[in-house]
Amino acid sequence: MEDIVTTIVVAAQEDGLRLDRFCTDNFPNLSRERIKKLIDSGDIVVNGGISIKASTKVESGWEVTCHIPEAEDGDPIAENIPLDILYEDNDVIVINKAAGMVVHPATGNWNGTLVNALLYHCEDSLSGIGGVKRPGIVHRLDKDTSGVMIAAKNDTAHAHLSAQLADRTLSRLYRALVWDVPTPLFGTIDLPIGRDHKNRLKQAVKHGDKSNGQHAVTHYKTLRTHSDVLSLVECRLETGRTHQIRVHMQAKGYPLVGDPLYGAQKTLQLSRVSKLGDNIDKDLLLNFARQALHAHEITFQHPTSEQLMTFQAPLPVDMQNLLETLN
Repeated sequence: MEDIVTTIVVAAQEDGLRLDRFCTDNFPNLSRERIKKLIDSGDIVVNGGISIKASTKVESGWEVTCHIPEAEDGDPIAENIPLDILYEDNDVIVINKAAGMVVHPATGNWNGTLVNALLYHCEDSLSGIGGVKRPGIVHRLDKDTSGVMIAAKNDTAHAHLSAQLADRTLSRLYRALVWDVPTPLFGTIDLPIGRDHKNRLKQAVKHGDKSNGQHAVTHYKTLRTHSDVLSLVECRLETGRTHQIRVHMQAKGYPLVGDPLYGAQKTLQLSRVSKLGDNIDKDLLLNFARQALHAHEITFQHPTSEQLMTFQAPLPVDMQNLLETLN
């Protein structure tokens, strides 16, 4: 079953209706609760992609588009998928996630995910922890972001780690390759983030309108630069919004290398690489196959021993190769 997208134009007699009432009248196969969730998630929009509240009154001539995601399959199944395990005990498992691996099953990726692998590796211990669809998962990484992640192996550990994530005592450091050299070389980016009203797959900085964006703070530090073309940057998350580092660095003018959603324009990339010497493989930089983002380090308090623990995942081969080429 594929996603269903339906667009209906507001008639003159419907002018002034609340959005949720309009949708209830025009999408009879959807319950009021389902409509509310679709509005809140940005799957019901007006005039080509603008997200509005359920209480907003629609106007004659508006186009209301309802996107119904593909129905979810059943519970995830265990799959024998190799994992790069950094640490494991009876409470937690820390892994180095490879770029390209989806964290939990969703539309288009029902198999081959980290959850499928964890269910096989941990056998019955993960059942239901953190929800049926996301057993054991405390936090997530984008599909094409590599690096260190932690998962819980029992309910007590999951609650403990989730609380640390919420109160920001669970610390995460990332390494990113960005275009240009950040100015200043270190600092804090404090800009609210929310869904991009033009593209539901993207997030965007909500300039001057925090009511439509979630509080988001990223602390960054430039570790090294290369010919004023590229920089290796360390980022520490104070909050954990979707695509936060990618959105924040782009907003400051330093988009991540290879980023398919928030990357630099091709003309800008070409102008930058023209500064590099002839002995450097420019195609390796221009055709980097993913956002150059790696979860380098995680620090947390062990849920049973209460010991402070830190684990690091080495920079992946693709990012290492790019840095070595530039060197």
